[in-house]
Amino acid sequence: MLSRRHLVLSLLFVAGPGFAASKAPIVTVLGDSIAAGLGLPAKDALPAQLALALKRQGVEATVRAAGVSGDTTAGGLARADFSVQPDTTLCVVELGANDYLQSVDPMEIKANLTALITRLRRRGIFVVLAASRAPEASSGAYGRAFDGAFPAAAKAGGAVLAEGLLLGVLDRPQMRQADGLHPNAAGVAVMAGRLAPVVAHVLRRTPRPPLLRAGR
Repeated sequence: MLSRRHLVLSLLFVAGPGFAASKAPIVTVLGDSIAAGLGLPAKDALPAQLALALKRQGVEATVRAAGVSGDTTAGGLARADFSVQPDTTLCVVELGANDYLQSVDPMEIKANLTALITRLRRRGIFVVLAASRAPEASSGAYGRAFDGAFPAAAKAGGAVLAEGLLLGVLDRPQMRQADGLHPNAAGVAVMAGRLAPVVAHVLRRTPRPPLLRAGR
């Protein structure tokens, strides 16, 4: 009969190098054109740059892209079950900019995000919500309500909030693509650098989050 030590060594031999790699956390970026890397090669898009930024934080992770250009919080909620695979450890939710462009009611944005976060939590997946912010020119009631939807949804659903993702990016021409609406590779690098410490902190807390009870 094999000893425990021999059994472990046998498993490592059979599984090969991929055995250790399979233990790496899997991060899915569920979002819109930024997550999809619109206008950029895959290596410069947010998922790839986030993987590199996490590595600099000492975290080896597989980062998957699940972005759809033009997607809204309602769209992300509708496709979450098939866009976020069951083996996902943590999901970064990067949605809301298109809701703003379409003047979606902030209460609806909050409801969509809360439902999305709750659905992922019930599947045992960590959630980091990347908060969108209205442009400074939109300092009226809608802009304030829009900005408030994200921390409210994070609190209600049980997500970790990542703020300031686009701060100093889209308001600087050197960080934007020619369309003036999307970050270029340098802008995405800034975003990944801000997001990585939050994601790394969450991943270090525990291998998997507690399941959210169905009644909550």
